[in-house]
Amino acid sequence: MTAFMLKTVKQAKKLIIGVIGFTVLLTGLAMLVLPGPAFIVMPIGLGILAVEFAWARRLLKKAKSGFDKQKRKFNQSKEAG
Repeated sequence: MTAFMLKTVKQAKKLIIGVIGFTVLLTGLAMLVLPGPAFIVMPIGLGILAVEFAWARRLLKKAKSGFDKQKRKFNQSKEAG
């Protein structure tokens, strides 16, 4: 393969992952007002995007840490009460 073809394949992969990831993420966002498991679908979309995009990895990491923080807070209140 030539360098041009290799670059084109990488760009096509990034584009396909971006389209699929954004589609899943936007579906999750729509599920915030429509019936459906929005808080399950949105992280899946971010996970797909995180394969290729650094901003999505950072956002997913921030979302995971926020979820863990809420989980610890819930468990502490459960033990205290």
